[in-house]
Amino acid sequence: MVIRKVGKYEVGRTIGEGTFAKVKFAQNTETGESVAMKVLDRSTIIKHKMVDQIKQEISIMKLVRHPYVVRLHEVIATRTKIYIILEFITGGELFDKIVHHGRLSEAESRRYFQQLIDGVDYCHIKGVYHRDLKPENLLLDSQGNLKISDFGLSASPGEGVNILKTTCGTPNYVAPEVLSHKGYDGAVADIWSCGVILYVLMAGYLPFDEVDLTTLYAKIDKAEFSCPSWFPVGAKSLIHRILDPNPQTRIRIEEIRNDEWFRKNYDPVKVMEYEDVNLDDINAAFDDEEEATNEQCDNVDAGPLALNAFDLIILSQGLNLSILFDRGQDSMKHHQTRFLTQKPAKVVLSSMEVVAQSMGFKTHIRNFKMRVEGLSVNKTSHFSVILEIFEVAPTFFMVDVQKAAGDASEFLKFYKNFCGNLEDIIWRPPDESCKSRATKTRSRKR
Repeated sequence: MVIRKVGKYEVGRTIGEGTFAKVKFAQNTETGESVAMKVLDRSTIIKHKMVDQIKQEISIMKLVRHPYVVRLHEVIATRTKIYIILEFITGGELFDKIVHHGRLSEAESRRYFQQLIDGVDYCHIKGVYHRDLKPENLLLDSQGNLKISDFGLSASPGEGVNILKTTCGTPNYVAPEVLSHKGYDGAVADIWSCGVILYVLMAGYLPFDEVDLTTLYAKIDKAEFSCPSWFPVGAKSLIHRILDPNPQTRIRIEEIRNDEWFRKNYDPVKVMEYEDVNLDDINAAFDDEEEATNEQCDNVDAGPLALNAFDLIILSQGLNLSILFDRGQDSMKHHQTRFLTQKPAKVVLSSMEVVAQSMGFKTHIRNFKMRVEGLSVNKTSHFSVILEIFEVAPTFFMVDVQKAAGDASEFLKFYKNFCGNLEDIIWRPPDESCKSRATKTRSRKR
């Protein structure tokens, strides 16, 4: 039998397999410690544009070092593979325990909930919001202690920032404000998910569970649920304070810790102060620019559509390419116009989404195409616009804006207001930029 080694680790059997990775059992030959080795194919994650997402997930797991969070030891890279070395957890998912044994006792439910709150609170202190808390992402170690895992949807927006925009998570566990598309506090949304988990632990089933998503979201939005008769009064009261549909009045973690039912037999975990987190191994594993460039050449669908000379001619309605970049009234006649930008395509898409939503419109995004829709200004008709991002040069992107439904005058008003809120991303020729600044200066002087 051939024993395969990766660095100081002897690699054994496969213990799990997902869409983009395999998880293998491995052993540290220096310490004898058992670990879980997540194996990713480098070309696959580059092809699917997952490098930034995986780097973010790994960086967060290195940052959040807590007894109730799965520990990431290190990252190893070869020319073709990325190996993520994780703490080996033997007790399986908390979800499986509920499936096999049904609802848990009050004492056991409370203990897991106390550990969950400790772990989630530490994440929030570090500026990390999980955004997909559910029993499937809570593992149990050999001592029966909770371990939070799977930070694939987590966010770490930066110091002092906690208002998030992205709608994500698992529908049954997601907070109502996350579904509103108006921005939400990541910490408060995580607390809601913790409340749903506590309910599931004690009931053995979900508080919000409908086959039809529209009905499900309506019940979540109003927090329409009832607690079983066997719930203790204290637990019932705490769950109702957590599953408050108003994020402003929802209970916070410090209040949860002071709750009488929560505090029973509560033994706060002691967190060791770890050394400064070093992300060098993560950066070294992914920052192989030459290989990334070669791999991305085969990935024609990963980014915005690149326009060739014939595409440009078609868009310009002939050989006069000046029309392509004209934002004047002539281009408006056909209810479509466009602008150029030098910002990254994903930044442009995100900015357009936020601006459209701030104007009161709903947005639907697929790849690098966005549909904006809502009611007209007079609220009497439906209005819809299609925006698509194209690559016209290595450092230039074009956003094509077309009216899909609604009145032409409505479209012109929308376009003017929309672009007015995107001044920081729209590129203009130097002479036009100077004229624009001069006009603004004259206006201020008047």
